[in-house]
Amino acid sequence: MFAVIKTGGKQYRVVPDDVLEVGKIEGEVGSILQLNEVLVLGGDTPVLGVPTVAGASVAVEVLDHKRGPKVIAFKKRRRKNSRRKRGYRDEITVLRISEILTDGAKPTKGPRPKREKVVKEADKDADAA
Repeated sequence: MFAVIKTGGKQYRVVPDDVLEVGKIEGEVGSILQLNEVLVLGGDTPVLGVPTVAGASVAVEVLDHKRGPKVIAFKKRRRKNSRRKRGYRDEITVLRISEILTDGAKPTKGPRPKREKVVKEADKDADAA
């Protein structure tokens, strides 16, 4: 099953366990959010929304907040000694799709536990010395 969601003025085709970067969404890292603007529910019998599918939502887990790549806008007017250099970086939220919900259901899956770093035996011996 897949869904087409709308967030930040853009549309994304998502399936469970997808990881995607969208415009900044308010939420704590590790929390579960629901995105309610579902435009299409796909599967054996696709459901098209008019404009959204009633009762459908997508549960997402917030993985990270970060900034996108630098974008430089440089304007120069020849022979006028006129230059303007401006730059910016987009605010990005990294999301993992946990489940696609229908009929007004609530999310059943919680946030995944974080992986702990595995320390190798050789590293332990080097740290002790």
